[in-house]
Amino acid sequence: MFVTNNAADFRRLYRAQPVHAGLVILVPQAPPGRQRALFAAVLGEIGGEDGLINEVLEVTLDGDEVVFSRYVWPAAE
Repeated sequence: MFVTNNAADFRRLYRAQPVHAGLVILVPQAPPGRQRALFAAVLGEIGGEDGLINEVLEVTLDGDEVVFSRYVWPAAE
């Protein structure tokens, strides 16, 4: 999987790929320490699953609460 906070560019790049290992988007522009904490939350969220093949996992904050949004990408047409 690839982790970024550059959602627009990587959604566009991944849209062109028929199969990808997954994309994690850290939505808030946060300092490195906060980004590491968000990534640790991502690892806890995907845990022992098969990964994120052809999926996106967006990570946002609602106050201090980490919120996940997971969806297939590229979306079925």
